[in-house]
Amino acid sequence: MRASWRRAVAGVTAAVVAAAALTGCTLVPDDDPNTLTYWASNQATSVQADYEILRPELEKFRQRTGITVDLQVISWSDLLNRLLSATVSGTGPDVVNIGNTWSVSLQATGGLIPFEGEAAEAIGGLDKFLETSISASGAPGQVPTSVPLYGLAYGLFYNKQMFAEAGLQPPRTWAEFLTAAQRLTDPAADRWGVTLSGASYTENAHFAFIFGQQHGGDFFDAAGEPQFTQPTIVAAVKQYLDLLAVQGLASPSDAEQSTTQEAGAAFAAGKAGMFMAQNNAAATLEKNGMTPDEYGIAPMPILDPLPPGGRAINSHVAGINIAAMVDGDNHAGALELIEFLTGPEEQEILNEAFGSLPVLREDPGAAAPDPATELYRGVLAETAAPMPLITNEAEFESTVGNAMRDLFGRAATGEQIDEQAIRDALAGAETSLRGSTS
Repeated sequence: MRASWRRAVAGVTAAVVAAAALTGCTLVPDDDPNTLTYWASNQATSVQADYEILRPELEKFRQRTGITVDLQVISWSDLLNRLLSATVSGTGPDVVNIGNTWSVSLQATGGLIPFEGEAAEAIGGLDKFLETSISASGAPGQVPTSVPLYGLAYGLFYNKQMFAEAGLQPPRTWAEFLTAAQRLTDPAADRWGVTLSGASYTENAHFAFIFGQQHGGDFFDAAGEPQFTQPTIVAAVKQYLDLLAVQGLASPSDAEQSTTQEAGAAFAAGKAGMFMAQNNAAATLEKNGMTPDEYGIAPMPILDPLPPGGRAINSHVAGINIAAMVDGDNHAGALELIEFLTGPEEQEILNEAFGSLPVLREDPGAAAPDPATELYRGVLAETAAPMPLITNEAEFESTVGNAMRDLFGRAATGEQIDEQAIRDALAGAETSLRGSTS
């Protein structure tokens, strides 16, 4: 490592210690500059697969830097709670992956090192990242406390054979999407136009946000106050729910599918002609025996024409960020690891292994990406927007997403779900959110 770079990371450690002293926090000094702990999120089809992918890369890092990394892959169901516990107890890892929608919430804890000055320089600067990806790394106007690691975006998977037999082309607009879904739906044969993860509160919240953008709605006003019952939000939620509740284009059993893995398996089995999911769902399809030759990928359809104030958004800025913890024992080593994992060489290796998207600005000298990566990268760079950048984003997803889950369940039993039912459910979600933050 260059001497100037070592001085930079040493300066970062000193600055963080000084800041902690000013705020009354106590930091444990670097116990061993040759070791650090890294909590990685489960990105592959299994935790074991994550270890198999990451261990050789971390060995490469050890050979280059002399730093041994204690790798722990944490499931998504446990990661946030463990992180919050670590920030309270002061006994956590040196480096951690986070869902980028958590960036503001975790920033507010004060437990992550800000990437400014020497810390930003130590990882190669913030301007190396895509503008949209770095937009989901902290509260607007504040110094980021996490940086992008793996990019994700939503797209539309479609069954090529079903489309060919029905004489269909990949839909560009929502109207074309509905037409295609209607042509592909045959309830008597248990075949549906689209498959949904109706019991997944996260997927529900994501689609509510995406369609909300298309309708010109925002879940929060400029002051950060929830406004879940405004007409544009009700219309957005209805647009998604209607696929099952009104139009009958998704199986009633989709109300019980709690993961994209379940929906992906249904799509791979030929039970649905279309599947809206993030790009890494390709691994689920292939795991279920569907080859890339059997499915196509297109951007998510957009309302056309857009309603007044509507935005041409067909994904949220999805992805995984990486951060260094204030209470970690090896700040310099943590920044070295982050610089390594977000460098061009490792980005190429890891994105290929995990099916994720590059988060770095395009290298003019790099080889052209494959068509699927180019499509998703275009979505991430041009038609994606960050989820609400608020400290209680996790509570927003759970309250809205669970309200939609309950509506899906009621629709699956034959209950009529109209605008008033949706408005009432969203009012309950807003009350729950306000109660959780009061």
